[in-house]
Amino acid sequence: MRRAPHFLPWLLLLSLAVRAEEAKTETPTPPAADPAAGLAELRKTCFEHLQMILAKGPVKDVPWAMGAATQKATFDKADAKQETVHANFGGTALDLKWKTIETKQLAELLRVAAGPDDALDAKACVLAAALTLADQRADAAEKLIDRALAKDPGALDQYKEWVKKLGAMAEPPKPKPVSVSAPKNTTGPNASPASASAPPPSKWTPLGLSGGGAMFSPAISPADPKELIINCDMSGVYLSQDDGANWRIVHWEQLHSNTGCRPGFHPTDANVIFASAGWRGLKVTRDRGEHWEPFGDLQGRTEGEIAIDPGNPNLMFAGADGAAWRSLDGGKTWKKCDGPKGKVLGFHIDQTTPPERRVCFVGTPEGVWRSDDGGGAWAEKSSGLPWKNLRWFSGGSNAKDKTVALYVTLPSKNDGGKLAGGVYRSLDKGEKWESAMGAGINTETKRGDEWSADMAEYIQVLTNNVKPLTVWAFNKGTKVLPPHHCTAFRSDDGGKNWRATFFGDPRSKECNVDYDYQVAATGQHYPSVPESTAIDPNNPEHVMTVDEGRCFITNDGGKSWRTGHARSASGSSKPGKDETFICNGLVVTSTWHYYIDPFDPNRHYIAYTDIGFARSLDAGKTWRWLGPGEWPPWVNTCYEVAFDPEIAGKAWGAFSNVHDIPNNNIIGGGHGANGPGGVCVSVDHCAGWKTSNQGLPEAPALSVVVDPKSPKGNRTLYAAIWEHGVFKSTDDGKSWTKKSTGLGAAANMRTIRVQLHPDGTLFCLVTAKRGGGGFLGEGVGLYRSKDAGESWEQINKTQVLHWPKDFTVDSKDSKTLYIGAANAGSPGEGGLYRTTDGGATWKKLCQHGPEHFGAFLHPKRPGWIYATLAEGAPESALWLSKDNGATWQPLKDLPFNVVQRVEFDPANDNQIYVCTFGGSIWRGPAE
Repeated sequence: MRRAPHFLPWLLLLSLAVRAEEAKTETPTPPAADPAAGLAELRKTCFEHLQMILAKGPVKDVPWAMGAATQKATFDKADAKQETVHANFGGTALDLKWKTIETKQLAELLRVAAGPDDALDAKACVLAAALTLADQRADAAEKLIDRALAKDPGALDQYKEWVKKLGAMAEPPKPKPVSVSAPKNTTGPNASPASASAPPPSKWTPLGLSGGGAMFSPAISPADPKELIINCDMSGVYLSQDDGANWRIVHWEQLHSNTGCRPGFHPTDANVIFASAGWRGLKVTRDRGEHWEPFGDLQGRTEGEIAIDPGNPNLMFAGADGAAWRSLDGGKTWKKCDGPKGKVLGFHIDQTTPPERRVCFVGTPEGVWRSDDGGGAWAEKSSGLPWKNLRWFSGGSNAKDKTVALYVTLPSKNDGGKLAGGVYRSLDKGEKWESAMGAGINTETKRGDEWSADMAEYIQVLTNNVKPLTVWAFNKGTKVLPPHHCTAFRSDDGGKNWRATFFGDPRSKECNVDYDYQVAATGQHYPSVPESTAIDPNNPEHVMTVDEGRCFITNDGGKSWRTGHARSASGSSKPGKDETFICNGLVVTSTWHYYIDPFDPNRHYIAYTDIGFARSLDAGKTWRWLGPGEWPPWVNTCYEVAFDPEIAGKAWGAFSNVHDIPNNNIIGGGHGANGPGGVCVSVDHCAGWKTSNQGLPEAPALSVVVDPKSPKGNRTLYAAIWEHGVFKSTDDGKSWTKKSTGLGAAANMRTIRVQLHPDGTLFCLVTAKRGGGGFLGEGVGLYRSKDAGESWEQINKTQVLHWPKDFTVDSKDSKTLYIGAANAGSPGEGGLYRTTDGGATWKKLCQHGPEHFGAFLHPKRPGWIYATLAEGAPESALWLSKDNGATWQPLKDLPFNVVQRVEFDPANDNQIYVCTFGGSIWRGPAE
């Protein structure tokens, strides 16, 4: 883009101009602008200007979004009488009415109509800029006004007039802070825009406890050390711009996570980040993660990391398809490196060598390779390593003191009672390797307790270019408590001497880690080796680790560690067991239900996977996790809660140590499904739970319902028990009796959900089971009981489904039911199905992906149906029909796209709560 060399950024110009006018004279406050009227006038003016442009000839070959695809279009004329722009898409004529065309597309058409720089229509650019700003895309608006100013300095006055007419609608968001310590990259293939402005505030807000799910592939920006990125195994990517105090999710449409490939931050421009495009290829953002676009021709399955030469950003490396790849043009084109073998663990680009002929290194499980010509030719440099199967590789090089240090970790072995393996180093660019297991590091070869490793194992190792001899190593400990524990070891002499820096358990006097909600509740820290780690490229004191539920950050070289996944409401770093916590946006948990207490609207509850259960007393502002003496015997997952209809504070819960039922981790056999579970009761608003399990098998409880017509204090309840069927209690849940005659089949009793209709009809869903290389047909389906569970009949025999996930019964008519199903028996079997005659006939209402989860009926808006999709959604995982299923629209604003259930607020029919599979709870608009 050509920029006017002597113009200040347009926001500053506009501000100065307004202030100058205000200084001349005092004028009465003008009436507030009407944004809607301003936008209507702008759109009409745009149409008139388009008509003038098209009168001179058609605008050809314009890239135009048509649904998910992009086609080239020709716009040949604008019909003033019909107020229509005539277009042709690949031979298909189409009329676009300026009153209904999307604002974003109208702006794009004007931008193209403005023509190239040498024939620029400045007014078209001004109009397009105003439209773009009205669409809350301030950074794109700036580009357009810059184009106009380059041709016509008077364009700013025209633009100011439109800004005034558009009023608050056009007010741009505040720009994000950019580090002043690092110059911006304004030239070359990695150049970023002049400013990075945030989009409008999201309509959706994450709720609940943060953390709680596995995190991977973190990175810290060298251009702005407060900018962090983390990938989650449930598809989410999260960014922080305040060093982990708060996080925001990257919208699913922009980027999916890759747990095995570390993103690459541009070395001097904090706006630019390169990341794996899910699992294949690359994407780049030039506005700090707000918008991402495909970049370069690297097509393989990305892995390891994306590495950028700090002194020459055009030189980049990446791992893909079990090989190392190199780019010499900033990531546009890639070529496979000839020599290195195996999946990439990491790279290092030697900063002591000339930029035009860098020495480069790559580590894989099969060894370490070096290139002396910038990545052209490679030779293995593994001499001295006692064995292969490398776990981690890291390198640092300092041009000032000419120090180069390389480090790897190897599996440990017991060599006659002495530990062999662990951390190795090379100080001569890989020519020889030697053990770096110096004094102070754990070298034990015996397990100290049942929760620890058989011997000390070292997984990750980190260093950077500032101090290559300062090295971090992260281990599996041989005992829970120090000095044998899982910790972060640090050495400042290349591994000759080490000291432990991470002491997470409050029971140890050295404890230097902030408490999260689990430590606050239990008084102890669960030891865990990180899933991954990251070091600040410019500060060896700044390190981040992530594991299966937590994120820890140090800024002082390990003297203290903060929790990046949890923040206490009081701000205390050592909160007590009754402390509540604020959601900081790092939401990586799976949720099954969101409840608002029927007797107190300020009491909210979340049924979780992995972290069990949480409660809020302030309508979701802060949350408390249950601790010892409060939690049930099965703490991993709460699948469902049933509230007593008359006794405030009394509820029953379905709990299990098996998670993810009925999703693919269980159905596909990725996780074991035979763990314990059961039903519990609470009489204190879900603050504490006691077993209520007599007569039940100790197996996962997936569902529990209460009959509101049964006697108070002696309720009838029903529970669905995985692999065992339906059980009934007639004494308030104290004892249970199996009631499964006619339900499922001997080969499959995978009952996952039971529901009781107000008319007394009972329903139960049996989900999928695999065997013999495919899905079993026996037992799977939706069942009905009209005699309080004494007998059951299958009601979907006319619509065979091999993998149903959830169902809904219309509260006003028990003959109207919905089933969400996944593809199993055939590719087209998944979708959302409905019967209106009690199961005699079924109709597929929609299929938007391979795994529909369920349907949810808005209680106050007749005909409104929400359809949710679990894994594999090709676009939005939340769809809405306002016409009883005849047509559907995606709710694309929801930033996470693996959705299970939708819950409703009894006091606000304009608001919904969305329960996701890996992205916690999101509160947002009903449409």
